[in-house]
Parts: sequence; C-alpha cells; structure tokens
Amino acid sequence: MDMGPRGLQLLAVLLALGLCALAGAQKPSACQCSRIEASHRKNCGFPGISASECFNTGCCFDSRVPNVPWCFHPLPKQESEQCVMEVAARKNCGYPGISPQECASRNCCFSDTIRNVPWCFFPILNQDCHY
Repeated sequence: MDMGPRGLQLLAVLLALGLCALAGAQKPSACQCSRIEASHRKNCGFPGISASECFNTGCCFDSRVPNVPWCFHPLPKQESEQCVMEVAARKNCGYPGISPQECASRNCCFSDTIRNVPWCFFPILNQDCHY
C-alpha cells in the first residue's frame, strides 16, 4: 500500500493524538473500580487486554467475575472517596437547585454532572474500598 505525503501526515497526527491520550490516562482509585456492580460494567478494552494495559488507559481491571468486561470504565472521580458511588446508590440529601455550598454544609456530596438524579447526596460512611 502506497501512502502519499498527506496520508503519512494524517497517520502521524493520529498516532500523536493516541499517544497523548494514553499519556494523560490516570489509574482510577480503588473506590472508582470496586463500587461498580459487575453487571453495570462498560467495556473499556479488547479481548486479551492485560491489567497494566487496561490501567494505562485509565480504566479498571478485575478478572474475578466471569461473563462481564474485565477492563471497564471507572465511576467518576469525586472530591472525596466517600462520594464515589453508582448513581443508583445516591440518597438525596438536599432539594432541587441546592448549591454546592449548602450541600457541603450538610456534610453531603455534590455532583451536578448527571441530570435527573440527586446532585446533593449522602456519602458512603465507614466503607473501605478493596480492589
């Protein structure tokens, strides 16, 4: 296959973008990985991916559960590990339109990135993250 100069330039740009994306990936925390139900895992890898390859893309790896993705997207990062949880696990701690400051004054977690779910919610207390 003969690539012209434009094809080589495009290939170089795509390779550089891919390497930058990999370099910016950060291994998720134990809570971001262990608090997601196995049945809710969203695939983040390919068949045969190793744990280190998976972590290098910023994803979680757990091969203990069969018939679900072993390399999967983590839960969103939060300011406190106590606030890392699946959206379905959120218990409302506020009211519609509550400010982050009012939520914090109630010693609760705040995240307004997902619509139609509690943005101010109770943290998970006394639960370690094992991964």
